[in-house]
Amino acid sequence: MESFSFLAITFLFLLHSITTSIAQTTTAPAPAGPLNITAVLEKAGQFNTLIRLMKSTQIADQINNQLNNSNTGITIFAPTDNAFSSLPPGTLNSLTDQQKVSLIQFHVIPTLITMSQFQTVSNPLRTQAGNTNNGQFPLNVTSAGNQVNISTGVVNTTVSNSLYSDSKLAVYQVDRVLLPLAIFGSAAPAPAPGPASSKEKKKPKAAADEPTASPKDAADASSGFRLHWIISEMWILSIVIGSFFWLHL
Repeated sequence: MESFSFLAITFLFLLHSITTSIAQTTTAPAPAGPLNITAVLEKAGQFNTLIRLMKSTQIADQINNQLNNSNTGITIFAPTDNAFSSLPPGTLNSLTDQQKVSLIQFHVIPTLITMSQFQTVSNPLRTQAGNTNNGQFPLNVTSAGNQVNISTGVVNTTVSNSLYSDSKLAVYQVDRVLLPLAIFGSAAPAPAPGPASSKEKKKPKAAADEPTASPKDAADASSGFRLHWIISEMWILSIVIGSFFWLHL
């Protein structure tokens, strides 16, 4: 009887141990931490300038908030530190705060695009920088095999590496900074001058436009001068003759 009780207790202990072990084995793993774009870039290395700009413009916080509170996903083109170093000296310092925001937003597409989907996307891609319909932020891609070419109207480059990809985020390395037309495009040509205002003062006529005397008027003037000269001579002659006769009386 005692043996039976001992065996029963042992059986119950083993059953409890097995049940506990199975329960621990089938417990769901702890959820992963929230996605963080700067952590992704820091792990990849060589993106310190991009990280600094994302933090100073607060775009990093916006991206993280969208990644963890939306199902649309995000695609990011990440220029390397060498890409920023290749810009003309003083380029970033010459930008206003709003232009820096637009520059970084131009590298962010508010949808998830995988490498294979680049072959079927419609151009221009819509970025977070603004509406592409006004021609200020055009971003066009073409894909041939595994190569993805990018054009902004100012620079052309290619996707050189896929840094990160999951169901919400895709990060692609590019070796040139994507410069938008709205900030780095050539200045618009000056407008053509309009018609002169009716209130504008009239220019004086040139000397060539002044009326000139006709040949007939010139001849008449010459004849009058000669007649006046003859009369004057006859008057003087009459005075001389009169004086001669007066002296001999």
